[in-house]
Amino acid sequence: MAELSVSRNRRSVPKVDLTAMVDLAFLLITFFMLTTSLSKPVAMDISKPDEVDGLQEPVPASRSMTILLGKNNKIAWYMGESGKSRPVVEGIERVRHAILANKLKVQAANPDHPKKGLFIIIKPTAGSRYKNFVDIMDELRLAGINVAPAIDDDHITKEEQDFMKQQQLL
Repeated sequence: MAELSVSRNRRSVPKVDLTAMVDLAFLLITFFMLTTSLSKPVAMDISKPDEVDGLQEPVPASRSMTILLGKNNKIAWYMGESGKSRPVVEGIERVRHAILANKLKVQAANPDHPKKGLFIIIKPTAGSRYKNFVDIMDELRLAGINVAPAIDDDHITKEEQDFMKQQQLL
């Protein structure tokens, strides 16, 4: 409560009690904490290749991009089939440019078929970290790849392994 101290020789100095102001501040903080909603986590679809009797749904080599995750935040990617095209080694921060360029090439080759877009195959190797996988998934989302990528860590070909060893990424 407000008090006034009165002395005869001096002016009166008002004192203000801030208890009500502190109570109001805590009430407002509590109100806003209880009424706001926290952001909901967003999940991305991930699919591993299904093998039914040893058969997989074929994807044309001209539409498939394979990304090999290596160590030291490096990746190797190539278009088409393993062994027929030489992989390109890049840092994880540069892969979005390659994804966008290949996406545009595939769209230009199939202008009448919008569902025939770029198909991504991600192959994590023993040297890669989980953070690299999450980074690639983020890059795919930012590049506008709407088809869920195939994750294939079981079928890394001999050519891919040899290339990764040669580049010291395995």
